[in-house]
Amino acid sequence: MTPSSPYGPPTSPPDRPDRSAYEGAHPTLTRMRRRRRRTLLLGVLVLVLAGGIGTTLNRGGEPPADTPTMTQGEMGHGGGAPVHPAPTSYPSVGAGRFTAADGATPVHGTDGPLRRYRVVVERGTGQDAAAFAAKVDEVLADQRSWIASDELRVQRVADAGAADFTIYLATPVTSERMCAEGGLTTERYTSCRLPGQVVINLARWMEAVPDYGAPLDTYRTYVINHEVGHEFGEEHEACPGAGEPAPVMQQQTYGLHGCVANAWPYLDGRRYAGDIVP
Repeated sequence: MTPSSPYGPPTSPPDRPDRSAYEGAHPTLTRMRRRRRRTLLLGVLVLVLAGGIGTTLNRGGEPPADTPTMTQGEMGHGGGAPVHPAPTSYPSVGAGRFTAADGATPVHGTDGPLRRYRVVVERGTGQDAAAFAAKVDEVLADQRSWIASDELRVQRVADAGAADFTIYLATPVTSERMCAEGGLTTERYTSCRLPGQVVINLARWMEAVPDYGAPLDTYRTYVINHEVGHEFGEEHEACPGAGEPAPVMQQQTYGLHGCVANAWPYLDGRRYAGDIVP
């Protein structure tokens, strides 16, 4: 049934000529049209194939686009939305495996038991194990560090079996997991110490903390001395007063509470400390 037109009486499609009758009446034209039709169909087929091949070559010659990371939780938007984290100079998660620094240092300190330590860096962090170990060595061999007590000596070793404890540089996710195994909550923010394990959070190593009021190198020195201090049996201490140096065993990562940043347990040759935090 042909629909009616709102602009006039019903219309029909235009009549089409009977092509078989037309071509039968003109044999020569019929052969020409058949050849033309075959040529046209062949040309269309070639174009289709060429287009498909061109598309395939184009896709094969370009690297595939990156697929947005889909996560849920702290770093994402929830619901499987693409993540667009703020640019950082370090990853939040690494391989979960570690590379140890080679070699050993001389023994540092004049008296007391020898505490041997090993230094390792998580793979995939972009950090060099030798460079991290050099900073740790520099700090622990300093006469303002724990050897100033004349009650212990330190030495870095490469062999895990010879080490009394290991100092780890680990991504926030890995450090949180490691600390949680000992019942400690770090929220991927702080470092921690477990028996035989000093775990330095890569985020703090790279960024320190807001409003610390001192260079990054000072914070790095502090966090090494603080966590190794726990390994040596030291407890948390409080700020002794506004404007005073913060004890190295104060939790400076959580704020200075009126004190000023300080990275060393010994100042002017004497042990500098605050009240023990219960």
